[in-house]
Amino acid sequence: MEKYAIEGTPKTPTINFDLQGGMLEIKGRSIPENSIEFYKPLVDALDKYSSSSKPATTVNIQLEYFNTSSSKCILDVFKKLEGIHKGGSAVTINWHYEEDDEDMLEAGEDYQAIINVPFKMVQVSE
Repeated sequence: MEKYAIEGTPKTPTINFDLQGGMLEIKGRSIPENSIEFYKPLVDALDKYSSSSKPATTVNIQLEYFNTSSSKCILDVFKKLEGIHKGGSAVTINWHYEEDDEDMLEAGEDYQAIINVPFKMVQVSE
């Protein structure tokens, strides 16, 4: 498996995971009917990736909104990335937020405080 991709919908984010390039992107809204079911294939893909991860892994998160159950699943994704980071891959998480979206900035800062992986807060104009 070289790529893992899910096309976004109004309720689910677009996910692009390029295992060859060490690049993961999650973008859009995350309010799926069943968050655990939606994120499980991504967590499984990260499990597979962890055994042969690239020297550097870049993660771009650009969510406009996510619900409470998604936040737990996103944390699970970040915990997998933390394991990959501890395993020797230089993981960097770029948390994108719109300049007037204090809630999304705060959410990124909350994850940054929990996860032991380099986080960059990236302000984007709307």
